Amino acid sequence: MNIVLLEPEIPANTGNIGRTCVAAGARLHLIKPLGFSLEEKEIKRAGLDYWKDLDVTIYENYADFLEKNPGAKIYMATTKALKVYTDADYEPDAYIMFGKESAGIPEEILLDNKENAIRIPMMGEIRSLNLANSVAIVLYEALRHNDFSGMRMAGKLHRHSWDEA
Repeated sequence: MNIVLLEPEIPANTGNIGRTCVAAGARLHLIKPLGFSLEEKEIKRAGLDYWKDLDVTIYENYADFLEKNPGAKIYMATTKALKVYTDADYEPDAYIMFGKESAGIPEEILLDNKENAIRIPMMGEIRSLNLANSVAIVLYEALRHNDFSGMRMAGKLHRHSWDEA
């Protein structure tokens, strides 16, 4: 799986998303301009000690991303989509793009990808969910579509055993 952030603005969101990507075995793609430096402490704090394990690629702009990922099927996560994120059929190598916090993905890009535009349902007129939360929701749905391939499916207790009781 691949998570793509188009011009992210808030370092804590990107740090949290990076940590989620490590936990999910997903690659993170960051498309400039970024609203922060990757050296900022907020990124490292949000990503904790997982940032060093993150598979991250940085692109100069959207055209650079497309050029370096030819043929990628990109799902566009946007509040403006007509289709719900649970209705998509995510491939194991799917790219799921999210726009910057203040404006989302530009409408011109969305129009070019209408059939792959997806949304998270929300009540009323709320503008959007937090970016890091949105990434987690959609990414784990995409992983579910692929049977959580390669992921550890059961946890274990630290001081006890599930066989007790």
